[in-house]
Amino acid sequence: MKKRFIEISLFCLCSTLGLPGLIAQHAEEIYNRYTTVSQLGMVITNYGILGNGYERIDGEIIPSCQYKQHTEILRDQVEHFSYAGVWVGGLVGSGEIPRVSTAIVDGVFESGQAGFEFFADSPIMTRSTISSTLDDPMAQYFSVDAISHQDMIMDFVDFGKEIVDHEPMNISVHLESYSWNFAFADAFTILNYTITNLSTDTIKNVYLGLWVDASVANMNYTSEYEPGGGFSWYDNLDGFDESVDAAGFNRDIGYQYDADGDDGWAESYIGISMLGGNVPNRYLDSHFHQWVWSSASNSEYPAYAMPRNDRERYETMTTSVTQGSDENLYKSDGYPNQANSWLFSLSAGPFGSIPVSADSSDWALPPGESCQAVLAVVAGRWNGGGEDTEGRRANLHVNNDWAQQAYDGEDKNRNKLLDDDEDINGNGILDRYILPEPPPKPDMAVEVGDQQVTIYWANNAESFIDPVSREVDFEGYRIYGARKTNVGDDQEEFTLLGEYDIINPDSANIGYNTGLDAIRITNEFGDPDSVIIDDRVYHYKFVNDGVQNGWLNYYAVTAYDRGDPEANLASLESSRSTNRTYLYPGIVMEEEDVWSGVPGVYPNPYRGQAAWDGYGNRQRMIWFQNLPARAEIRIFTLAGDLVDLITHDSGYVGEDIQNIDSGNDPLMSGGEHAWDMISKYDQAVASGLYLFTVEDLETNVIKEGKFLIIK
Repeated sequence: MKKRFIEISLFCLCSTLGLPGLIAQHAEEIYNRYTTVSQLGMVITNYGILGNGYERIDGEIIPSCQYKQHTEILRDQVEHFSYAGVWVGGLVGSGEIPRVSTAIVDGVFESGQAGFEFFADSPIMTRSTISSTLDDPMAQYFSVDAISHQDMIMDFVDFGKEIVDHEPMNISVHLESYSWNFAFADAFTILNYTITNLSTDTIKNVYLGLWVDASVANMNYTSEYEPGGGFSWYDNLDGFDESVDAAGFNRDIGYQYDADGDDGWAESYIGISMLGGNVPNRYLDSHFHQWVWSSASNSEYPAYAMPRNDRERYETMTTSVTQGSDENLYKSDGYPNQANSWLFSLSAGPFGSIPVSADSSDWALPPGESCQAVLAVVAGRWNGGGEDTEGRRANLHVNNDWAQQAYDGEDKNRNKLLDDDEDINGNGILDRYILPEPPPKPDMAVEVGDQQVTIYWANNAESFIDPVSREVDFEGYRIYGARKTNVGDDQEEFTLLGEYDIINPDSANIGYNTGLDAIRITNEFGDPDSVIIDDRVYHYKFVNDGVQNGWLNYYAVTAYDRGDPEANLASLESSRSTNRTYLYPGIVMEEEDVWSGVPGVYPNPYRGQAAWDGYGNRQRMIWFQNLPARAEIRIFTLAGDLVDLITHDSGYVGEDIQNIDSGNDPLMSGGEHAWDMISKYDQAVASGLYLFTVEDLETNVIKEGKFLIIK
């Protein structure tokens, strides 16, 4: 039943919303917007739902809630939920009637059913603090009003379409999400909800939370196209983390993990926590609940049952279930120990705009007024193996604490009101979302050649002023390289190829004090100089020799600072994951009028499977090399039958090969072309000896060769 939900839910969302015109007009805003700058790739919609149910959109795989999304290590590409959705509840009117408006609930499939109760009220808008970084796609969204590297801004309402068995609260919700690409802040997204009462009734004790259909799993674990492949819905466990952070506050993270980690392919946590809101944190309580998918009763765990109506949902949002103590049924922390298709919810409140009780335990939201609640969606890799413990959740804690620090800004005691406390500048505005920043990633260019990669970068990071210290604290550069097929399961993705930092006695403990002369571009007199590539200026150069041709490699240059010892802040480094360049080294195309090269094939003989191959017939490849700028390659059997015909030009980026991710725009030398060993009749070729010809389309010169395939 749950599998059916994933297969048809996108269609039903469209039908339920009754927005075919809006969807057609704003398809990009509604479906194709997700957090791209960080390692947490999460779909965010303007009808209150997060995630996309692992669906392909226009043939492209879009992460639903994937961490990490910018990596070539398949074991690290873990998905965390199919869908999540906001729930907003409150006591309406003088009768204090409990009502809850939900973006999504268990088992709702048909148009007009209660459950999908929010409707898009605006297209999604994007803002970014990134302004001048070379070729960064977010720079086009630069705004002085932006909070993070990627803000997504939208509005939705719970009225305007009649839904059977649902009474709307008549509220509007303004959502702003914030994501960063900093290495220390790329595992979370902050969701800032503002709820406005558009009804004629006062709403008392507003609670806001997320319903989460979590299923921590890795699509690469087994083939998702095989029966039982991909992952299982029924091997997950939930928990509620009430550990204390360094500031002495409870984290209160509702979380889920795969019970056995799928042989190391799903060793990751997904967590939801309430960071704060317009009501001071000392008046807020977080509440965690869980239940098995679409189960309104549970004989083994009777306290853990799905809420079915507004009254039960509001009770779920405002209370915490009594944890069990039967050691045969419950984990040591009191939550069920039977892996299953568990859902969970994390909610907090009460919110409102006016305290209505002496102890501020009750808050009212009169007509026309607004309140605010801010959540974080956080992921984190397991810290070691073994049982689920605070120690294994250490990475989740670190990432959640950075999200909390980002939200807190100047509000270190988490008890200020948003609208009446002064910041350090005394201007009456509380500054939030303040993070220390590493220098920006260096503007970078790469040239590929025969077993050689040359990396150039600019000095744009060296004048950066840290927003916290207000000082220029640039310290040095690091150059990283990686080959996709040379990364072990337990290794770091990147290898450090070089590190160079300025000679600075005040930061002798940071880097090696090598100076930058070894990488600096100089003129014939030894003075600092620069090179211009595609009308852009670069000041540094690093050459990596001995790189094998035909292998996918990627490189990144980062800049790091000297940290702030007085603030107990370590050295910070710019992002590697968002500054990588993909490439395939190879013999450079000949530019002379006369084509002098001798075409060849490697590996020759080809023995399946080659180390760079994937698992399917269409993910194999061999390379033709020493090609002219424009060529036609013909492949024949020994009997002279034409097997395939390939047209090559110098702008080739592997778009005809499934095993080459052309979406990453890999750089190639121009003198090589891959073949997937699929014939022109769309069949995998057999083992044997093959002949080939290469014709220079400029001069019509033809040269011949042969190669052997052994499968």
